[in-house]
Amino acid sequence: MRKEKQETGTAFDIMKERIISGNRRALARAITLVESVRDDHQQQAQALLSDLLPETGKSVRIGISGTPGVGKSTFIEAFGKFLTAQGHKVAVLTIDPSSKRTGGSILGDKTRMEELSRDPNAFIRPSPSGGSLGGVARRTREVMLLCEAAGYDVILIETVGVGQSETTVADMVDIFMLLLAPAGGDELQGIKRGVMELADIIVINKADGDLIPVARRAASEYRGAVSLMRPKSKHWKPKVLMTSALEKAGIDTLWETIGEYREARSADEELTRQREEQAAAWMWAELGDTLMNRLKSHEQVSVALPRMEADVKAGLISPTAAAQQLLAIFLEK
Repeated sequence: MRKEKQETGTAFDIMKERIISGNRRALARAITLVESVRDDHQQQAQALLSDLLPETGKSVRIGISGTPGVGKSTFIEAFGKFLTAQGHKVAVLTIDPSSKRTGGSILGDKTRMEELSRDPNAFIRPSPSGGSLGGVARRTREVMLLCEAAGYDVILIETVGVGQSETTVADMVDIFMLLLAPAGGDELQGIKRGVMELADIIVINKADGDLIPVARRAASEYRGAVSLMRPKSKHWKPKVLMTSALEKAGIDTLWETIGEYREARSADEELTRQREEQAAAWMWAELGDTLMNRLKSHEQVSVALPRMEADVKAGLISPTAAAQQLLAIFLEK
């Protein structure tokens, strides 16, 4: 038994060292372990993450969301290639819609970012959203930490879509970017105010060719809209930029603006406090998810749940009373 534990510990230490040295295969294996739903795998994953924590927190964490058809994948590939050319190591965590049949990713972003996926200084990991709120896989935060431990100093998190539920990704990154198409007027009215308020930088993509005048008008309209919103930080007012992923234009200005953002928000350690608050929110979210899973898997609760749900639907009992009864069953010793 002792020999088996020693062998397990040795394998664990080897994986840890390989991740720190930037071994992509070890990183992929660790991510698979983190995303597993098996209890023994989760115990191993959390032990590994605890050991790797001192190696994390040194990256720029960027969330990217956008309207359908805005060209997120093309933009991320152009942005990623620009960053690797500057000497950065880039991890792209793409959150794909989940298949209702298999639970797996539908889109497969490596096929959408062929050039970036071949870059030795880039790592792309598509994960199924699993139907989770905000289009972000439940374990995205852990995957982000693993990538940081492996030496990736820029983490890009691409979400499924755009909407108020994107607060989930905004609550795990340093900077939240919203990609929009070069249109204004009715298009502006269609963008939910909630996601506009989340944005630290708004990027009008596809600003090339005949669309340049349209993109300029759109940028002007969005600047007007942003000026009417209360900024999240006293040190930073959201900026509206134009880029062309196709022509690789405006990417350098965007990266400079991200640097300005980080410098501005480092005043009074505002960015440090934001990460601290995000870590606490992460703990509470994990606590809620874990309690809900244990509640549903509880033997007595799973027996009472269908009947209680039917009674709620029939109006025989209030939802609050039903929830209290189920909790009482769960908490019985």
